[in-house]
Amino acid sequence: MFQDMTKQMTESMAPFRELVNIQTKMLEELTRQQMECTKACIEATMQQTSELQKCKSPNDMLELQQAYAKELEQTLRAANEQNLKALTAAQQAMQQLAQDSVEAVTGKK
Repeated sequence: MFQDMTKQMTESMAPFRELVNIQTKMLEELTRQQMECTKACIEATMQQTSELQKCKSPNDMLELQQAYAKELEQTLRAANEQNLKALTAAQQAMQQLAQDSVEAVTGKK
C-alpha cells in the first residue's frame, strides 16, 4: 500500500518536475545569453576606448562614436532576439506540458 502511494505521488509530481526542468533550462539559456551580451558590450567598449586615442579630429571622434553605437545596437538586438527565442521555446514547452497533463487527467489523447 505504501509503495502504491509512493508510486502515485511520484507520478503525480512528474509534470511539476518537468515544469521545473523547463524553467531551469530557460533560465540557464537566458543567463548564458546575458553573459555573452555583456562580454560583447565590454569588448566593444574596450575597442572603442582604444580607438578613441587614435582620433585626430572631432569628426573622427564622431564617426567612432556612431560606429560604437551601431555595434552596441546590433549586439543588443541580437541578444533580444535570442532571449525571445528562449522564452518562446519555454512557453511552448509549458503549454504542451499543460495540455498533456489535462489530457492525461481527462483520458483524452
